[in-house]
Amino acid sequence: MPTPFPPHLPSQPGPEDAPGGPPPTLRVPLWLLASITFSGTVGMYIFVPAMPQAAEALGGSAGAMQLTVSLYVLGLALGQPVYGPLADRFGRRPVLVGGLSLYVLAGLLAALAPDAGTLVVARLFQALGGCAGVVLGRAIVRDTSAPREAARRLALLNLMVTAGPGLAPLIGAAVAATAGWRIVLLLLCALGVANLFFTWRLLPETGQSTGSPAAAIIRDYGRLALSPVFLGYAFLGGCMTTAAYAFFSAAPFIFRELGRPDHEVGLYLAVLVIGISLGNVVASRVIGRASLDGVLRWAGAASLASAALLLAVVLSGGLTVGWAMGCMFAFTICTGIGGPSALGQAIGVNPRVVGSASGLYGFVQMAVGAVCSALAGVGPDPALAAALVTFGAALAGQVAFRVALRSKRQGGAAGAGD
Repeated sequence: MPTPFPPHLPSQPGPEDAPGGPPPTLRVPLWLLASITFSGTVGMYIFVPAMPQAAEALGGSAGAMQLTVSLYVLGLALGQPVYGPLADRFGRRPVLVGGLSLYVLAGLLAALAPDAGTLVVARLFQALGGCAGVVLGRAIVRDTSAPREAARRLALLNLMVTAGPGLAPLIGAAVAATAGWRIVLLLLCALGVANLFFTWRLLPETGQSTGSPAAAIIRDYGRLALSPVFLGYAFLGGCMTTAAYAFFSAAPFIFRELGRPDHEVGLYLAVLVIGISLGNVVASRVIGRASLDGVLRWAGAASLASAALLLAVVLSGGLTVGWAMGCMFAFTICTGIGGPSALGQAIGVNPRVVGSASGLYGFVQMAVGAVCSALAGVGPDPALAAALVTFGAALAGQVAFRVALRSKRQGGAAGAGD
């Protein structure tokens, strides 16, 4: 079992540690932060294998069942920029308890849904509750550590939760086959109950309620949203961590054209998820020995190179399973290495609005992922579309990174509200 965060040990702060000041000495269990984040993300795809059963039982169409997934993803995107300001205004703990309570109640309604319409609506509200953990897990890490240490802990957190979307379909398929589709949803509900209990018992308040009026919160939020430093890091993080969605969404069609059976696709995607995890392990080792911007610089360059190589192979007509997996495995390792540093830099732009930054970062991340997934379906050649989108996203991320660096040198961080 992962150990709780150790108390913060004072050290000589570097330039990247200065903006947040010395963090409070708090013990926050890392496994709990991983669990509340996992509960929100695992819900995206765990229900997919159970959809045919649910459609038959409730008399719903395939389109209605697909809404239970697409609206869940939409709920995760829309809820994140809302929870951030609420957590900055009222504190992390009460907002997280409220979100988890909504997750549990909506999950119970989904499990007991008498018709497809009720199931769709319940899944939307389940996502709106679940994204509280996604936002506040990151914010709590930043609350309790200086920026560089936060990036290291975010890498460890990512390592623990990356398996969520990857394992979700396997878990859902096993549970649906043995116990039925309603038990899949009850399992999510039970996870929410456990998280709610342990949050109530073990999680201290790590942020400080600002008590600021709504107008002040909106003003700070707007200044953050217009900060080129924040937007540069957020867009870079979105491109680094979700550009691979383009390949993931096109993978069944790519490997089918390469002559591989459909049942192998899950194995290939699992290998790529392992690549992200390996990158997180590397990040947890190198962060602290190098600056966060230094990590982002070489991880971004390596991801751009692997995406360019994939595009070149596709354009040459020489794509094979080995080339596809080799290029994307390198890309996902870079995702695991660079993602935590981009997140740490983005949510540390203004220490007064860490929750807002975490929520807005999550929204940008989900939006980039949604665009990449959609663009991967354009055109008759799925491999070419996925390669073009992956390369384009990697290149755009590097442009955003240069914007953030230039704005920091010009004092742009102050524009976020410092």
